[in-house]
Amino acid sequence: MRVLVMTRLFPNALEPLWAPYNRQQFGALGKLCDVEVLSTVPWFPGAGLWKTSMAGRLVDVPAEDRIQDLRVRHPRYLRLPRFGHGLAGLLYAASLAPLVRRERDRFDVLVAAWGYPDAVAAVMLGRALGIPVAVKLHGSDLNVLAKTPSIGVNLRWALPRADRVLAVSRPLAQAAIALGAHPDRTTVLMDGVDGKLFHVRDRVAERRELGIATDGKIALFVGNLLKEKGALDLVTAFEQLAPRRRDLRLYVVGQGPCKAELEERARRIGPQLTILGPRPHAEVACWLGAADLLTLPSWNEGTPSVLLESLAAGRPVVMSAVGGIPDIVDRRTFGELVPARDPDALAAALDRVSAAPHDEQEIVRQSGLRDWSESAATMKRELERAIVTFKEGRS
Repeated sequence: MRVLVMTRLFPNALEPLWAPYNRQQFGALGKLCDVEVLSTVPWFPGAGLWKTSMAGRLVDVPAEDRIQDLRVRHPRYLRLPRFGHGLAGLLYAASLAPLVRRERDRFDVLVAAWGYPDAVAAVMLGRALGIPVAVKLHGSDLNVLAKTPSIGVNLRWALPRADRVLAVSRPLAQAAIALGAHPDRTTVLMDGVDGKLFHVRDRVAERRELGIATDGKIALFVGNLLKEKGALDLVTAFEQLAPRRRDLRLYVVGQGPCKAELEERARRIGPQLTILGPRPHAEVACWLGAADLLTLPSWNEGTPSVLLESLAAGRPVVMSAVGGIPDIVDRRTFGELVPARDPDALAAALDRVSAAPHDEQEIVRQSGLRDWSESAATMKRELERAIVTFKEGRS
């Protein structure tokens, strides 16, 4: 089977840490079938002059690269800045149409890995060019973007016309069905975990390797530094907790718009809070090994990969009860869930979980996680079903 992936969420030379879950998922799929990736880049005339925009930051991304043993091309698509949300799918499809039409016979199925505008554009191209289409949904593409009326209309058009819809959690699959996706074509496809990186490690040894103090307790945040990821809520909670828990330190891994504010608040709190910035995926595994717990108080989620990685590392979590998280954190062994946007509840849960003993091996045993090869094998079967559905619809 020959698969063409189309997504904005994939690493590139300028942003090598982007979307590691897609890099790993499609890298594993590439070991089972022929996979190429169109890692698309937004563009508009004069984009290079707008360095604060996504298009401006990515203007120098090379046309082609090789990532995770995959051929990765970076075609540009027209994206109107600030306006034109409702036209984004159409402009995306029109920008990529010449390339996909030219290479149509080289591929058996087109996969869009993100809801908007990627999935909408893929469905447009698939219907126009006669290609089966599968859509992979992640979380905020439905939980947030679909609430914008112009985007919601586009998704309500596209999802019923997809030959397969793959969602990373059960609630996300239900959200897709509510937007019109066929229930019998919609399935949950859980992400995998790289067991070579994420496993139980010696906490003291990892702290020594990272050059940090070996005593005390460590809470770890890994994610985009956004309000919606709960980054500011977390620091508000930690400000309450730090004075009475001098043994507890918080390390924040990530990059994003809230970084400057978080650094300013870290200066006020003192050495108990450290903003580390972005870190390579392999180093994230070291930080999880050094930590006592992971926290991610997001306002909305699909099933965050870092949750699965934390459980694989034998580390409990303190997270918001949103999206697919309650499906995974369904027992006290794994930590605690709190309401989103509730720093008081978050502080109390961080206090309890960081002070309680946890059986690392039992966390791993009960989690029952799959590796990326198993996740990719499931994806391959679902893509084969997408092709069958497409052929049946044309017969």
